[in-house]
Amino acid sequence: MSLTVRAAAKINLLLGVGAPRPDGFHTLVTVYQAVSLYDDLTVSPGDDGLDIATDVASYIDASHVPGPGLNIVDRAAAALAAHHGRPVTGSIRVDKTIPIAGGLAGGSADGAAALLALDRLHVLGTHDDDLLALAAGLGSDVPFALVGGTALGEGHGEVVTALDDRGSWWWVVVPHPEGMSTPAVYRRFDELRPDAPEVPGPPEDVVAALTSGDVPRLAAALHNDLEQAACDLRPDLAQLIVEGVDAGALRGLVSGSGPTCVFLCESGEHARRVAGVLRGASPERVVLVAHGPVAGAHVVADG
Repeated sequence: MSLTVRAAAKINLLLGVGAPRPDGFHTLVTVYQAVSLYDDLTVSPGDDGLDIATDVASYIDASHVPGPGLNIVDRAAAALAAHHGRPVTGSIRVDKTIPIAGGLAGGSADGAAALLALDRLHVLGTHDDDLLALAAGLGSDVPFALVGGTALGEGHGEVVTALDDRGSWWWVVVPHPEGMSTPAVYRRFDELRPDAPEVPGPPEDVVAALTSGDVPRLAAALHNDLEQAACDLRPDLAQLIVEGVDAGALRGLVSGSGPTCVFLCESGEHARRVAGVLRGASPERVVLVAHGPVAGAHVVADG
């Protein structure tokens, strides 16, 4: 028996960041959307421990894949084992198309897929609430990777509430071969925004745009509090955003803490045109087209 679980990348339509708290973390208010860039995780029975192999798309540097014991898949298996008080083993293959260290939560997608796949493989019957709690223990984006769609994220982003999304949204996604340090981006944010509020304001404009399904309205509402810090550390990101808008995108912004930039377009055809211009300007550049919202982690093959 084997089964395959698919999990999607996420982008942040809004990322509001509060001032640093005494524990060093920041209170976040974010609106997530799952988009059609996927990692597939296939599990089959194994007698002893975990055997994890990872295959990556041609545009992903395989050297960036975490080594044995350091993968979020290992931690997901350990969390399930501790929760149920029994070993959780298996042979696991991860097929990655979500860029690594790009602000698209590819690692979180793998963690969510591993929780669901190993739960199903071992017939553990973990309650949905418990899966979400285990996911939160793996990382702040992992609960959303389980839920998918479009959702409000609060706390560190791990408290997830589904939103009414009546649109079909098309994105051009431009990852960068050189990752960024998320802690460094937050440190620069703290330096640039010493007056940041303790708790970010509510995402009213983005929520209203999603409910309306109006693409230009959503373009006007997109916002990322970390964008200034990311672009200050990497000025090439600001230039890329200008280039994408000049190519015809309605709006461009840094995804999460970067360095991936995403560009909202009117339609699939429009997104493909913008992608073509960006590729033509720099043939070595990776340019992807995706749509959202899409489902969270789910079984796509069982047998």
